[in-house]
Amino acid sequence: MTAPMASTPHSVATERLTSLVAEIREVVGRGMPPDLTARLVAERLAPHLAAADLLTPGQRAGDPRHYRQHLLHAEHDGGFSIVALVWLPGQRTPVHDHVAWCTTGVHEGIEHERRYRLVPAASDGGGQARLARVSDAAGEAGTVAALAPPGDIHRVWNPGPGKAISLHVYGADISRLGTSVRRVYRLPADL
Repeated sequence: MTAPMASTPHSVATERLTSLVAEIREVVGRGMPPDLTARLVAERLAPHLAAADLLTPGQRAGDPRHYRQHLLHAEHDGGFSIVALVWLPGQRTPVHDHVAWCTTGVHEGIEHERRYRLVPAASDGGGQARLARVSDAAGEAGTVAALAPPGDIHRVWNPGPGKAISLHVYGADISRLGTSVRRVYRLPADL
């Protein structure tokens, strides 16, 4: 289950967000492989994180029931989308992967990410597929990460006592798809 999307009209974009969109458009327009695109987008995103003039007050609003997604931009050709995710304490995603490359950056607070790899069931039919923990990372404001399928299975949550806000840039049109999630994994997983 992913959080409902709160769509923000393009006219609400701050000057800084407009600049970030132009920088990401330039990178995506190069047509490079997904993993390289995600890393270069992360480089463009990092200087904008924690800037007071990036988001409007409405784009910083959370929801006590689940983390909240604010659509900040969807490129007209579907090349990328930018979403602000607002996490109240303890809110989390299920374990999932994505339909396209993804770049994340912590704007405020702390965001924890746990990455997994899929371990297939034994070829002799014994056992069940499971998820093995690969890494854990806690990012504070300014931290960026880049993911590209395959190998982008993860879970994200806010472990801190206050609100956390992160920006996620996806190599897909989230306004049309409604989510960046390709699959939610309900397999046994290393905790």
